[in-house]
Order: sequence, then structure tokens, then C-alpha cells
Amino acid sequence: MKLEVGLGGIGNVSFYTMQTNCQAVMMNKEPGHTKDFEPPDDLSLIKTRLINSSHDIRMSEPEGITYQHTVFCQTGLPYRNPGDELRRWERKQGNASLLINAGEIINPKTQDFVAVGLPFGPKPRLILTHLNSQALKTGSPVIEVESSLTAFVKRLGLDGNGRDIRAIKDHLSRLSVATIRLGFVLENRAVQVNTQIVKAFDLWFQKNEHQRVLWPSTVQLSEDYFQSLVKHAVPLDERAVAALSHSAMCLDVYAWLAQRLHRVKKEQPQFITWVALKDQFGYHYDRMDNFKRVFRTTLSMVHSQYPDARFQIDGKGMTLQHSQPPIRSRSHLLS
Repeated sequence: MKLEVGLGGIGNVSFYTMQTNCQAVMMNKEPGHTKDFEPPDDLSLIKTRLINSSHDIRMSEPEGITYQHTVFCQTGLPYRNPGDELRRWERKQGNASLLINAGEIINPKTQDFVAVGLPFGPKPRLILTHLNSQALKTGSPVIEVESSLTAFVKRLGLDGNGRDIRAIKDHLSRLSVATIRLGFVLENRAVQVNTQIVKAFDLWFQKNEHQRVLWPSTVQLSEDYFQSLVKHAVPLDERAVAALSHSAMCLDVYAWLAQRLHRVKKEQPQFITWVALKDQFGYHYDRMDNFKRVFRTTLSMVHSQYPDARFQIDGKGMTLQHSQPPIRSRSHLLS
């Protein structure tokens, strides 16, 4: 059976279909594997967010634009916590390569440097798009951020409760101290950037009414990363990113399609096997049938937020067809 997706298909999502897809992804779990998203307490929050955002995207032009580096559109961070013992993460896909080494951060109480783990899941992906967007919009690697991390969490579309604040702070720390190598091949030459995404940061606690975690000053991106971002940023619809923020796989698939589909030649569709798709998005699944089921439902949710995406998926794999990008204005196509 072949499923064609484009002007119709799974992009025209009914409430029942959206509910079924959300439940399918949230219930899927293989032995020994945790889920690749961080679900809200109420499943209806995800369903409502997806449906409302899908309608808004179809009816109106984007107002908020966010950005991801093209390498992070082709390769990704871990979906789940690999454990603090794993200090090195490497992914390759197409002409892009990503290597991350976990770092160390100073303990303000003991003044000792302590090891922190690798960033994983949806939240570091959201943090990256936020930092990227602020830097590109201001034209500076020095980012003026909100005085309160609570406000930053809400800006990402997350709940402003203690759990989300702690998780954002934790993953910001992981990103800030990780050493990252970005590599890609362009026209028979290799380009490699060895850097830390964040050059300097300042996080501190304020004992106020709610004991909120404050972020009162600035975050400074490294010059190497910033210059690479200016050349290779992919614009994304902020509404779609917020709607898909419950799932790292959804965020990765959306960014991948946004980066790739408009580059596919109209007369030359690109075919990708299930083996290659699993290597890129389902490396943590032991069984191909489980990955296929989750990937299909993930595509359904992603396509509801990117209705112009055109592709076919069948028993052999996925065929990509030329599509308009989520952000069509030439001024935003920086990559």
C-alpha cells in the first residue's frame, strides 16, 4: 500500500485522526527504551495544540520565525537520556556530521568542576532554535534574554512550572559546556567547525517570592558557531515548533523536511529506504515494524504543521517531492 501525501492525505487531519496519532506515539514503547518526548500531564493539551496550530498555519501567514542550523536539521541530539556515563555522541546523515562531547560545569557551592551529561530530548532542540533566532534577528552573538527563566520557558510554549524550569536550566548547562563539531561536505570540499555553541553564560538563583531561576544578563554564542549559523540557518514556523514541542522526533522530522524538500528538483524526486530512515530517526528502535509505526504517526503530526510538504511513503520507503518551504520569503532562507 502506498500513501501519497501532499495536497491531501494525512495533512488534512481530523480531530479523531489527530487524537489517534497522539495516543499511538505516546503509548509506543520498546523494552528497555523510554519515549522520545516529554508529554504534558494531560494528553488533550497536545491534541488541542496540534489541531489549533494546524488550522492557524493553513489560514494565515507566519508571524513568528525561528531558526535551526542545517546540520541539526540533518542530524540530531539523543532522543532519550543516554546516561551521564556516555560522554561522546556522533551522528552522520547525508553530507552532514555531528560530534558532541559532554563537558563539565563549575559547582557554585564547591567551586569544583563536575561532569554533566549530553543534552537530549525536545528541550535542547527548543533552546537551540530560541538562541539561534535571537542571534540572527539582532545580528549579534550576544543575546539579551528575559530577566526570568520562567518567561523564557513560556516563550517556548512550555508550562512555567518548576519541572520545566529545572529541565530547561539543566539542558542549557549541558549545551553550554558541550564541545561540538559540525561538519558538512559542499562541492567536493569539507567544512568543519570545532566549537562550543555557547561561549559564556550566567545562571543564578534569586530567593524571591516564587524562588524562580533567573537569567538576568546575557548568553553569548561562540563566534565560530554564530558565523556558521549566519551561513547555514534554516527558517521554521514558530507555530509548528511549538505544536511539536512534545516530541524530539517530531521536531527533527519537521526540521529535516523544512531543510530538504524545497531543494529536491521538481523532475527528480528523491527516494529514501526504510533502512536509511531508521538509521536517521529510529536508531534507538530494535524492531523495524515498531519504528515504521511510530514514524508514520510522527509524519502525520508533522504534516499537519507543514501542509505543503509533498512525499510518498510505502512498504519500500519514502519518496520526497519538491515542496514549498514552511517559510517562503527569500529574506528568511539563510541556509
